Amino acid sequence: MVPEDEQATYNPTCTKWFAGLVMAGQEIRQRDATNPQRLKAGETSSALAADNVMILQNFPQAQQPSMIQQLPRRSLWTVILAISLTIVLLLGVPRPLLTTKLVAQGQGALQHINNATLGFEKIFVVGLPERTDRRDGLTLQAALSNLKVEFMDGVRGEHIAEKAIPVTEDGVTLDAPVLGCWRGHMNAVAEVVRQNLSSVLILEDDADWDVRIRQQLQDFALATRALTQPLAGSSHSNPSYADVTMNDPSQPEGHEISFHNLPMTLPPTLSPYGDDWDLLWVGNCGLHFPFPQSTNIPKGRVIYEGDTTVAPQRNLWSINVPFTLKEKYAQHTRAIHHAQEGVCTVGYALSQRGARRILEEIALKPVTDAYDILMRFFCEGTHGRKKGICIAPQPPYFHSHRRAGLPGAMSDIGDHKGAYREEAMTDMVRWSVRLNSALILDGRTDYVDQYPDE
Repeated sequence: MVPEDEQATYNPTCTKWFAGLVMAGQEIRQRDATNPQRLKAGETSSALAADNVMILQNFPQAQQPSMIQQLPRRSLWTVILAISLTIVLLLGVPRPLLTTKLVAQGQGALQHINNATLGFEKIFVVGLPERTDRRDGLTLQAALSNLKVEFMDGVRGEHIAEKAIPVTEDGVTLDAPVLGCWRGHMNAVAEVVRQNLSSVLILEDDADWDVRIRQQLQDFALATRALTQPLAGSSHSNPSYADVTMNDPSQPEGHEISFHNLPMTLPPTLSPYGDDWDLLWVGNCGLHFPFPQSTNIPKGRVIYEGDTTVAPQRNLWSINVPFTLKEKYAQHTRAIHHAQEGVCTVGYALSQRGARRILEEIALKPVTDAYDILMRFFCEGTHGRKKGICIAPQPPYFHSHRRAGLPGAMSDIGDHKGAYREEAMTDMVRWSVRLNSALILDGRTDYVDQYPDE
């Protein structure tokens, strides 16, 4: 029964029409959820709006005039207001790509890597705000790659309250720049957790990458799935893997999997890179293949021979010695494997689970070493840290760009000395976006290869 004071504005026909509008909005949202490629980089909002109008127009046309005609003036304005609010609520709310399960499975999920955040929910860039030179370069580089990035302000170590630094009984033992690096990254990781983001790629502000980064990361995603996803025919409750050491990492040797003959695995439901990872160490200064004596790191590896985006061996280097990839494998080979003794944090991705674990194991436990070494401890489950699942490529996909000028500008942590650098460069990145920016701006595709084959 409608209260007497509300009868002047109540209209059952209007109510049905309004309910229909709600259903239309739900249909639009369901359509977008089942076709996430509509949200890919470059698709215009006008194109989406046109489709939305078509859905709304599918409601019975004969009813619409009579509905409007039956409404008193006061009721009409009420309905218009309600419709406006409904459209805002149903269509105007941002819908992050990966906050819910992927609808597209198998090969289709790889297409998420073509979006403006490379298949992650966001891309964060960490760096000191006063390094405007780096922000300008990264901003241009991201735009030329059709990437959307968010800057996270780095921290000066001297600005960190000493009481806020977890320490052992020895107290604070690290220099201020090293502490600042740790805290800047921790702020970015905390933001991943605070926003409850499904996954985030975190880059340092001097990172550079190849023009073909999306192709590279699609290949990487296939490899990470081969290492971490259960085999097709098994189940998440009782999984079996292509790499036998995934279930028993104490075994000294794992399965070497050819990229050209990858196993069929269960399709991912959370990320195009797979469902069971904490950290993807995609920008580093070197790693080792897992040591045979490591009892808690799986030993499997995916070997991609003939990856033409890999620089010739004469141009490859690693802080870690021996550099097994260069010494034991053919030219243009990339390896993807579980991380051992990783160095540098040029770029890495975190799942939501991984970000929470990093806060627990690195932000809240004693800061005894530089951040990249603490991340190594996390990936290996050593020095009092609970082990995470960390996958990494050799050589990496992201590396530090070195601009022309004085070497001291290279780092805000270490003191780099040497002669004036005449030409800019980026280690091991063949078609560098940064070094090809002028060509890309001119619409050219005859990219400069830093490391051509002989």
